[in-house]
Amino acid sequence: MPPHKTNLPMPSLADKSRYRVIGLMSGTSLDGLDIAYCEFRNKNNAWQFSLEQSTTIRYPARWHAALSQAHTLSGEALAHLDAEYGLFLGQQVRKFVEKSGMKADFVASHGHTVFHQPKRHFTTQIGSGTHLHVASGLPVVCDFRSLDVALGGEGAPLVPVGDKLLFADYDVCLNLGGIANLSLEAKRQRIAFDICYCNMGLNRLAAEASKAFDRNGEMAAGGEVNAALLKALNRVYVRLRKQRPSLGREVFDRDFAPLLDDKTIPLADRLATFSETVAIEICEAIRSYAVEARVLCTGGGAFNGYLMTRLLEHGGDALTFMLPDEDIVKFKEALVFAFLGVLRVRGEVNCLKSVTRAAANSSSGMMVGFR
Repeated sequence: MPPHKTNLPMPSLADKSRYRVIGLMSGTSLDGLDIAYCEFRNKNNAWQFSLEQSTTIRYPARWHAALSQAHTLSGEALAHLDAEYGLFLGQQVRKFVEKSGMKADFVASHGHTVFHQPKRHFTTQIGSGTHLHVASGLPVVCDFRSLDVALGGEGAPLVPVGDKLLFADYDVCLNLGGIANLSLEAKRQRIAFDICYCNMGLNRLAAEASKAFDRNGEMAAGGEVNAALLKALNRVYVRLRKQRPSLGREVFDRDFAPLLDDKTIPLADRLATFSETVAIEICEAIRSYAVEARVLCTGGGAFNGYLMTRLLEHGGDALTFMLPDEDIVKFKEALVFAFLGVLRVRGEVNCLKSVTRAAANSSSGMMVGFR
């Protein structure tokens, strides 16, 4: 391993008006590791950003298997995986920096969620910040959720601060990731919540056909909606809508996986039906707050043509679903976590109690390797 050294520019990061940050995101859909090199500029207390370079590192089979089964490990094995994954993240950052030739102030890493049980006062994202720091040679901000959970919050979603400060031109910011979530302004405050499972379910079904995902929703488009399955999925969501909790793998494995695994229903029909629930839940969630809305769509699901047609159908004329530049669609979450890191090093609020239901706003994240 190369000699460890920390590259931290002067003046103090808290006093800067321009930041160069590498954001890392690994989502529940296990598509891969998103790396985004971003620049943020603060002018007259308003933020501007540019996404300079980005890439997705597809997980090798070893890492895909390790991360997908992480929730089944013993405590000792999980601690080992946390360290190993942190080293992996740091190595990928180092390669990215060396290839791009760009200099970064620090890395902001979401990590990979293994457990998320805020009602039991804990959340776990692996990818040790200490190991990431050593392997990359850069300071690191990580563990963005734990403080909010300790304050009684859901620890999620965290992206709404970025939506509020970076994407204010849209009425609603919708992320179509492993879990679909949104944020918007209501009664002069930002609110946000997880709506439904999205790519987590679609990718699980696509795996039956030995595919990582249903490209452009082609298999779903060849199926028909199964009324009984649609009704069963809806019954689960009726209960979840009452609380709008942050959704994790635990709820999916308990309530949704058994329904999706019913092989008496053709695979294409299950894909079509699950896509239908995603569109229905999203449109209903938006309409509960806005009669009309311009909706920014990002995340992997935005590339699913069949899913987008179902959103347009259920949204009608009142809801306009808009796709930004492809890089923003792909890397918005990595970009926003880079921004959350900026707010953290400045000591500014990056986690909103109006979103998470915590006792207080907070500036959340562990800082490793800063001078």
